[in-house]
Amino acid sequence: MNNETHNTPIHQEEPNMARRNLIKLAGIGAATAGVAAMTTGQAFAQSEQQPSALTLSDEWDKTFAKSDRVDHRKVSFKTRYGFTLAADIYQPKNSSGKLAAIIVSGPFGAVKEQSSGLYAQTLAERGFVTLAFDPSYTGESSGEPRNVASPDISTEDVSAAVDFIGLLPDVDRERIGIIGICGWGGMALNAAAVDKRVKAVVASTMYDMTRVMSKGYNDSLTQEQRTQTLEQLGRQRWQDAENGAPAYGPVSLELSGGEPQFVVEYAAYYKSPERGFHPRAINSNAAWTLTTPLSFMNMPILSYIAEISPRPVLFVHGEQAHSRYFSETAYAAAAEPKELMIIPGANHTDLYDQMDMIPFDKLAAFFQQHLG
Repeated sequence: MNNETHNTPIHQEEPNMARRNLIKLAGIGAATAGVAAMTTGQAFAQSEQQPSALTLSDEWDKTFAKSDRVDHRKVSFKTRYGFTLAADIYQPKNSSGKLAAIIVSGPFGAVKEQSSGLYAQTLAERGFVTLAFDPSYTGESSGEPRNVASPDISTEDVSAAVDFIGLLPDVDRERIGIIGICGWGGMALNAAAVDKRVKAVVASTMYDMTRVMSKGYNDSLTQEQRTQTLEQLGRQRWQDAENGAPAYGPVSLELSGGEPQFVVEYAAYYKSPERGFHPRAINSNAAWTLTTPLSFMNMPILSYIAEISPRPVLFVHGEQAHSRYFSETAYAAAAEPKELMIIPGANHTDLYDQMDMIPFDKLAAFFQQHLG
């Protein structure tokens, strides 16, 4: 693995086409920023609701094997907005004294039983107390309606996890770091900028969800297209209000052939029982509300990324990832100390679960250095 450190006319759409574009935009979230962008179909309502009082079992239902070097338990905690988040705590067996802690979340539309749990367990094997959580409205966490997101609520989820883990008797609250994977890479950076209790942050294979939803891939959305999208989102709000419930896009990643390679790679992770499929994950088995993009359209989350300094930031991205530009431009906007690590040959989803490509030794060394 290599380290690269850098210092450096639209026509009016028909109604059906506008609706398909709205479903595509909602699909940006449904596929961790774009994997369902090529799907179409009629919206449908999802009625299953997560009860406000969580009932959590200790059943091991992760997409990765349980480590015999780590103790695991399920927990829940409240956010400042009143949501109850479900989480997994991983801790080195037979540890003693107060340890440094790492909070992990992502990808966007995933659950803690997938990539974030794998990261958390693996770093617990290296001596940290770690926590992987389900964001508000998703997984086992509370929030109604299901499968909706807000950059502000997501940022609060991270800080609420800091609240919780910092009060554990075996955690040193002055040594807390965070990792955000994919769409939660941007959320982690936003949280670190505003929450000075976070001492170090890693963004792995990151997306800036507000940027991709408001501007499209590679900032390709024109002003006219943006205006049309917002008008369609307004029409969808009228429909949702009339129906008394939100509409949802088609189930994520039901491929029909001809999709771009990066979409195929998303499906290879989220739909495969051998890799990342989990029944509670939006990207595996459900869809976001069609109006989820609304709060992302005018709320850029990386405006204050330079204010993370003097705390360190590590960006990790695959050389072949279609999303690599998010890390490169975020790296350029961040202040020192910062580092960009490019993984040779890796695509976007390789950094979800491929143990020979995720640089766990580097991540552990980074946190050991900066969390003391």
